[in-house]
Amino acid sequence: MTVLVSGGAGYIGSHMVLALVDRGEDVVVLDNLTTGFKWAVHPAAELVEGDVGDTKAVRALIESRGIEAVIHFAGSIVVPDSISDPLGYYLNNTVKSRALIEAAVTGGVKHFIFSSTAAVYGMPEVNPVTENASLHPISPYGSSKLMTEIMLRDAAFAHDFNYVALRYFNVAGADPQGRSGQSTPRATHLIKVACEAALGKRARLDVYGTDYETPDGTCVRDYIHVSDLARAHLLSLDNLREKSEDLVLNCGYGRGFSVFEVIDAVKRASNVDFDVRTADRRAGDPAALVAGADRIRATLGWVPERDNLDQIVTDALNWERHLMERAATI
Repeated sequence: MTVLVSGGAGYIGSHMVLALVDRGEDVVVLDNLTTGFKWAVHPAAELVEGDVGDTKAVRALIESRGIEAVIHFAGSIVVPDSISDPLGYYLNNTVKSRALIEAAVTGGVKHFIFSSTAAVYGMPEVNPVTENASLHPISPYGSSKLMTEIMLRDAAFAHDFNYVALRYFNVAGADPQGRSGQSTPRATHLIKVACEAALGKRARLDVYGTDYETPDGTCVRDYIHVSDLARAHLLSLDNLREKSEDLVLNCGYGRGFSVFEVIDAVKRASNVDFDVRTADRRAGDPAALVAGADRIRATLGWVPERDNLDQIVTDALNWERHLMERAATI
């Protein structure tokens, strides 16, 4: 039985491939390499360059490789970019996901795991936010992901097909063995940006908004280590294979850290007091977003192994140093 990982040359997708290969699964990666890297794909996995929106090509790939499950990461993920380019996000995240789901259904794929987001909740009234909270995304990014969740729900009702939608909170860190990490240039994720500032790859770090209704005025987020997230996907795949149960699950630790707290953690880990400046709020940023994570623990038996901000930061910092060494040898 072979697992198809879309976007498997990207940040989270490459960690998923590592987790699958580590436990002996046969893996095919489908990636157009727009933001992914060939070198990030484990050599035991087959890399196919292509687009998830090409239904005919994906269907042929499913049939030729005997694909039993799809884990779908491919898509665009920057909230401010989605506000300036909504149609691009609806094309890449919604239209192309619909094409992939169609190829999976018509190709006889039984299991589908979707990379969703906490952005589907918008501005939650209560934190931690549970899966039963109202869904009111405030960005095209969040809306594009919610639309895909709805398509999966309806496809599962109509066909012999089941799915898990995992709503990620803030994913960070890197493979503890140093095999992969967040490598995309001009990234916007706070921990990566802070690590780049600490290592001199950026002149400074900008804090967007210090007047939120939070303890220190900056946004609060729930940061989940990418390796713990990959294990959540493995457990989701096992559950689909054993129970054929459709699930929607939050992926977070249930504890939030402010922007200033994250910056302090990076300064501790790097021992560098880098330049931090304040700026206006960005559109689409809720004040706080913390996961209600009881359901995933109870349903899948998921127990985090790296639930520690200092560890997350250390792994991210180590990966950033690796990227600098890699660039120096190319």
